[in-house]
Amino acid sequence: MSPDFLLTQLLNGIQFGLLLFLMAAGLTLVFGIMSFINLAHGSLYMVGAYVAATTYVHTESFSLAVVASVAGLFVLALVLDRLAFAALQQRDHLQQVLATFGVVIFANEAVRMVFGNAPVYLDAPAALSQPVSILGFNYSAYRLMIIAAGLLVALALHLLIDRTRAGMLIRAGASNRKMVSALGVNIGWLNSFIFALGAALAGLAGAIAGPILSVQAGMGEPVLILTLVVIVIGGIGSVRGAFFGALTVGVIDTLGRGVMPTILNALLDPSIAGAVGPALASAGVYVLMAAVLAFKPDGLFPVRYT
Repeated sequence: MSPDFLLTQLLNGIQFGLLLFLMAAGLTLVFGIMSFINLAHGSLYMVGAYVAATTYVHTESFSLAVVASVAGLFVLALVLDRLAFAALQQRDHLQQVLATFGVVIFANEAVRMVFGNAPVYLDAPAALSQPVSILGFNYSAYRLMIIAAGLLVALALHLLIDRTRAGMLIRAGASNRKMVSALGVNIGWLNSFIFALGAALAGLAGAIAGPILSVQAGMGEPVLILTLVVIVIGGIGSVRGAFFGALTVGVIDTLGRGVMPTILNALLDPSIAGAVGPALASAGVYVLMAAVLAFKPDGLFPVRYT
């Protein structure tokens, strides 16, 4: 197992983790502030990928595809919130789960009706299609762009939440939602903004994931499950927790899938090792989540705004 292979897998894990962070950051705020369980967040990611792919087909511009996905999902979320989700916020969590699960089924079938069952592929921009040399080995320039984009979004969210008046209201809402409303803040519009922001980040994740994953119906459910794991590990309502939780999950999952089969080859038949290795890597993520729940039920970075 060469150092180049390990470093490549480590960078892949960081890239995957930052992609998960784009999903988890918005969803953890929706959970923490709105107390709204939105299982349709993965569907927003899927729709964002399809918006980007469709825009790219018509414009051949990856930048426009990303902008269309982010802006389109922001507007779509505002519409969904006003038409349906705002009313769901007043219901109990079971009804929220059932209703948003219905949205997942509807979205998947709607995508199949419009685009069919065949995957849609989105090309990476030409400027990022060639690998670049890092520390003596070649690595995908496009994946490096995803890492840079994830870090920029993390920095932007940090500045928004910790350095702006809107962030002050978000922090206060995460700490005591009823008190913020009692002080005269329009909590409905604050909730709408948070929901739309989370959807826009999901749209960004879907758009930039398109060139490395096939865009297809149902692509949102697997990433949603890992996103929920990230939120549990990091702490509900904590963007910092989402960041470190996503990096941890991404690195463990990716390194495990790359390294475990090689280790098990020395102990098992190669065909068995190839199947067992990735399964153990996936199980490791859930073992970590169980350990966090056992020793720190509020997550590694619980929200404690004052």
